[in-house]
Amino acid sequence: MNLDTRMAAIVLGVIFVLVGLIGFVPNPIASPAGIFAVNTNHNIVHIVSGVVLLAGAYTGLGPSMALKIIGVIYALVAIAGFAMAGDMMFGVIAMNDADRWFHVFLAILLLASGYGLPAGSARAAAA
Repeated sequence: MNLDTRMAAIVLGVIFVLVGLIGFVPNPIASPAGIFAVNTNHNIVHIVSGVVLLAGAYTGLGPSMALKIIGVIYALVAIAGFAMAGDMMFGVIAMNDADRWFHVFLAILLLASGYGLPAGSARAAAA
């Protein structure tokens, strides 16, 4: 198995979708009272992030571009999370300190993958 941008986009995309779905099931990790505070809007953001990453792996958008786009978005979300007081981002997305720091980690991981891994293309998926 070669770790390239396509593989990273697929793995991270699947993880984002699964985390979004898990957030709808009461659990101690990702729930309104969990380690990571989530609500319906937060779960939808995770699912959409995963879908964009998967789309990048299998379409002309390309996995590198998808990783970079989602990475920049998560960097902005991390900055906004630290700039906003309270437990709701923009008044609609639940968050807590664990979320804030995890968004920093995700931004670094996504951007490092998008810029640092060898290119993988959507064409490779069809081959």
